[in-house]
Amino acid sequence: MPRIVSAILVVLASLALLPFACIYRARQTHSPLPRIHLIQGMDNQPRQKSQQVNPLFADTREERPPVEGTVARGRLEEDDGLNKGLRGGKWIEGFPVPVTEGLLKRGQDRFQIYCAPCHGLAGAGDGIVAVRADRLQEGTWVPPSSMHAASVLARPVGHLFNSITNGIRTMPSYGSQIPVDDRWAIVAYVRALQRSGHSPAAVLSAEERAKLVEVAR
Repeated sequence: MPRIVSAILVVLASLALLPFACIYRARQTHSPLPRIHLIQGMDNQPRQKSQQVNPLFADTREERPPVEGTVARGRLEEDDGLNKGLRGGKWIEGFPVPVTEGLLKRGQDRFQIYCAPCHGLAGAGDGIVAVRADRLQEGTWVPPSSMHAASVLARPVGHLFNSITNGIRTMPSYGSQIPVDDRWAIVAYVRALQRSGHSPAAVLSAEERAKLVEVAR
């Protein structure tokens, strides 16, 4: 075999090994730079920043609205009574969840966080925010309702739940901040506050009435 042919074969064989050597080196070394992608994959592709124009879509908005009918995992609202306080187009009168001591304690905790600043710890509409706004006398403050007002006492529990979920008059919606179960816990606690403020002394035992008299002194 001519010497030049042998040299060419050696060179070609060496060149054939170069890709494997480069692959080996790339797999054994670390670099702060991203890999070179000759073909863009899903792990390395151009992206749009928020609030930018994206000509890919007809409305040119980068942020896409949720697909109609999409339900987040674990948020399928099959029971309107539980999730809306409605059944058959009417406010439900009874609780769709068991009213337990644990539920009332949870409701007390959530009520003191979200409701008491305006409605007061006893639900009388005398929370610290309301008192402060009344002192300022700016003329724009609408006093919060008392949970013990006749109009509120007459509302079904479904109506109270809806007020927390979607707001009512000047009260904002808390549906995005308070989960469904906690909203029902608050409603249960509101009912407990109403009952404690409007129950006659006759429903108490002699021992309980004696304790009330002692506290009043």
